[in-house]
Amino acid sequence: MSTLRSARPSLLRSAGMLVVLLLTGACATPEARRPAKLERSEGGGFSLRQELQASHGARTDFDRALHLLEREQYASAIELLEGVTREAPEAVAAHIDLGIAHARRDDLERAQRSLERALELEPNHPVAHNELGIVHRRAGRFAEARRSYEAALAIHPGFHYARKNLAILCDLYLADPSCALEHYQHYGRANPADPEVAMWIADLENRTGR
Repeated sequence: MSTLRSARPSLLRSAGMLVVLLLTGACATPEARRPAKLERSEGGGFSLRQELQASHGARTDFDRALHLLEREQYASAIELLEGVTREAPEAVAAHIDLGIAHARRDDLERAQRSLERALELEPNHPVAHNELGIVHRRAGRFAEARRSYEAALAIHPGFHYARKNLAILCDLYLADPSCALEHYQHYGRANPADPEVAMWIADLENRTGR
C-alpha cells in the first residue's frame, strides 16, 4: 500500500495541514471501501486517510504533483492532479490540492469548483472549508468566506489557521472588531510565539476601548 502526502506546510501555510491519501490497487467495490477518516496531525493540521482503487501510475502522479506544487510549478501540477481525479474521482486530497493549485494561479472559479467537489465527498473536512473561505475572501464574497471559516471551526474548534483567517476577515474586510478580537485571542492562546498576534490584539483592544 502506498502513502500519498499533500504538499508540505511550506506550501499550505494558510491551511497548516497534511493530507495522507492511501490509494490501493485492490478491486474493492464502493460498498466495501472504508470511509475516509479524519485525524489530527502535529502542528494544528489534519490527516485524511482514505482507501480507494487506483493504479500505481496515479499514485506516482500524485507524488510528482506535490513536488511540483512545492516548486510552484502549478500548471504542471494541475495537469497531473486532474489525471489523478479522473482515475480516482473520490480522492478528496487530490481535489483539495487541485483547488489550492488553481488558487495559486488566481483561477478562483476552478479553485472553488475543486474545493466544493472535495466537500461533496467529505463534508466535514476542515481544510477544504478553510481553503474555500480563502477563495471566497479573495473573490470579494466576504459573507461566504465567513461561513466557510466558521464551518471549519465548527468541525474542529482548535483549527487555529481557520481561526486566524476568520479574525483577519472580521478585522480587515467585515469591520467587525469584536469578532476579530475574539478570534485573534483564541489564535493567540494557541500560538503564543506568533510575534504579530499580540500587536493585533493590542490594536483591536485600543480601537474597541477594552
